[in-house]
Order: sequence, then C-alpha cells, then structure tokens
Amino acid sequence: MATTTLLLKEDIDNLGGRGEIVKVKSGYARNYLLPHGFAILATKGNIRQVEQERKVLLKKAAEEKATAEAQLEQMGSIALRFERLAGESGTLFGSVTSIDIAEALVGKGYEIDRRKITLKSPIKELGNFVVPVRLHREVTLDLPVAVVVEGEAIQETLEEEPAAEAAAPEKAEEKE
Repeated sequence: MATTTLLLKEDIDNLGGRGEIVKVKSGYARNYLLPHGFAILATKGNIRQVEQERKVLLKKAAEEKATAEAQLEQMGSIALRFERLAGESGTLFGSVTSIDIAEALVGKGYEIDRRKITLKSPIKELGNFVVPVRLHREVTLDLPVAVVVEGEAIQETLEEEPAAEAAAPEKAEEKE
C-alpha cells in the first residue's frame, strides 16, 4: 500500500494536530484530507511556511482553548429536556439525535455545531443521559439530557390539582 506524507492544517481526531507531519494511505489523502483542505503535501516549502505560521497558530490555539473554557463555564448549568412519545416499555417512537440537541442549544442561545455533539447513537429510550459536547479538542462539556414521555408535565399538574381541591374541603371542616 502506498503512503503519502502530509502536513495537517487542522486537528484530525485519531490522526494528529495542526502542524504535524503524518503518513497516511494515499487514498485517504487523495479522497478526503486534501480535497477538504485538512492537509497539504509535506514538501520542503510547505514545511517552511507552516513553521513560520506555527507561532501564529499556537497563539490562535491558546485563544480558542480559552474561549472554549469560558463557554464551558457559561454552559455548565444547562440541562436539556426532551418530550417524546414512547411505548409502555419506555422505547421512544423516534429518537433524540445530535441535531435535536443542537437545535435545543440554539433555543437556549448557544450555537454549537452538531458534529461537536458526540452521540455514539441516537437516544431511543426514556431516561437521563450525559452527552459529551466537544467545545475544543481539550475541552469537553458533559451535557445532562432528560428524555420524558410527552405530556408527562401536563399529567403531573392535573394530578396535583384534584389533591389540592380535596384538601381544601377538609380544612373548611376543621375550622367549623
């Protein structure tokens, strides 16, 4: 198998960080990394150019990490709740996906790219879950997500009202 030596322009999971020289299979380089602009060929000229830009990149990376840490502090108290239809066994009719979570975060004022929400598979059952959100390669937010039966909040308030009404006549009898 032929390999290609590349210089990474972006951080790639399970491969390397920005500015690193890596060897990958030619097909991966030709079909994915190069066309998407994630890497360039590791020629002497490109290496020299990246070394000159490295100081700027390190400063930019430090700023990005600081921004991500500030965002982590800001988002630390957020918890999401999704109401979905479910069967009697607790299995959802549908699922909660990273797109749903991203839209809920936008509704709360935080714009997070859905690709940074690392759900291994969509949530397909009722319960409480912790969903990791990668704000930066070194900063991850553990976002609590609750999935409840649709209309459960309405049922709870309806159940509380008759109990309150039943308690009111008893208090009236006690006063007499």
